[in-house]
Amino acid sequence: MKQKLLTAIAATMMAASPALADLVIVDTSYRTGPYAANGIPFSDGYQDYFTLLNERDGGIGGEAVRVVECETGYNTEKGVECYEATKGEGALVYQPLSTGITYQLIPKATADGIPLHTMGYGRTSAKNGEVFKYVFNYPANYWDGASLAITHLVEQNGGSLDGKKVALVYHNSAYGKEPIRTLEGLAEKHGYELMLLPVDHPGQEQKSQWLQVRQQKPDYVLMWGWGVMNQVAIQEAVNIRFPMENFIGIWWSGSENDVKAAGEKANGYKALTFHNLGSDYPIYADIQKYVVDAGNAAGAGDQVGTVLYNRGMYAAMLAAEAIKTAQEMHGTADITSQQMRDGMENLEITEAKMAGLGLPNFGPEFKVSCQNHGGNGFGAVSQWDAAAGEFKLITEYYQSDQDVIQPLVAEDSAAFAAENGIEAGC
Repeated sequence: MKQKLLTAIAATMMAASPALADLVIVDTSYRTGPYAANGIPFSDGYQDYFTLLNERDGGIGGEAVRVVECETGYNTEKGVECYEATKGEGALVYQPLSTGITYQLIPKATADGIPLHTMGYGRTSAKNGEVFKYVFNYPANYWDGASLAITHLVEQNGGSLDGKKVALVYHNSAYGKEPIRTLEGLAEKHGYELMLLPVDHPGQEQKSQWLQVRQQKPDYVLMWGWGVMNQVAIQEAVNIRFPMENFIGIWWSGSENDVKAAGEKANGYKALTFHNLGSDYPIYADIQKYVVDAGNAAGAGDQVGTVLYNRGMYAAMLAAEAIKTAQEMHGTADITSQQMRDGMENLEITEAKMAGLGLPNFGPEFKVSCQNHGGNGFGAVSQWDAAAGEFKLITEYYQSDQDVIQPLVAEDSAAFAAENGIEAGC
């Protein structure tokens, strides 16, 4: 009798549950906590793109995409718990959206054969695919970002930063510390003095750091911040009347949420980006029709076209294109996570492909390979236009200093391989 009851309950649960799709994407989101303002638009864009593919195209290669969302609160321990709780769903790829979570997942995901896409964050030396076989950080990484910022400043100063002082205000975590070694190497090359100003989580208290900025008067300030830290830093810069055009954030410090609290006085603030901005792209008409107007949006639909919504959508687009690549390579639509890894390693993004997807001129072209899981390091500089209420690109895409970065990638990845007994190779 007991067995019959259990069987009936199980049958009822199965009947009430939707059929599981074959293409599973896990969204390790954070819609709560001090980083929610930035986590929400990224997650909305990430999920809405897959919803668009389901509703408009019937999925990818005839297979529907099922997005599994797991809330991490930007907490590393919770992020690992989410991974362990969802990997059995058949996840094809994880986008942790956290450098701390990424560091913890690299050995786990590698052992499980599930790729990580740490787009523009995470462990920079994972660009070396001969060592980090299941980790991808295309189209650019933190060391690229550090180089791009310095290249912009060199151009602004007629080709030389000799005698200049550059401060780095950074989140005191693995994330914020990532660019330091690159900035130190670039300081030797370009002759500037580097000033380091760590900010403890979550970044709401920065009085002492900006007092040092006021006292030591750096010519430029770079920022590696996230969430509320960005808003506080920009407001503190306003308070000491630091010139906004000399303040440059990494791409995770350049969203509308970061600048609006400071009002008109944030005008001129700069931030790096590895994709284009705004909603003037054909794909947004489809998102409006099939996702927002149809009541299928992941959120309230109010983030569409914002910087971080675009970034989430871009991340999903890259995942979808890797799925297509894997399907073509292996001759099956129902791919495994190992086959997804192959698709990611053979991904090629061209302007023709982006235009065909309704995203013309949205980002740089790049091609992934076994040796290069990180793209070519192209990025641009955007600037906040307070009157228009938007960030605008003020430079073309240009490449980071590979002469400085590639030796650092080789050195760090070789050390990781030696420490972990990894035999590098393709």
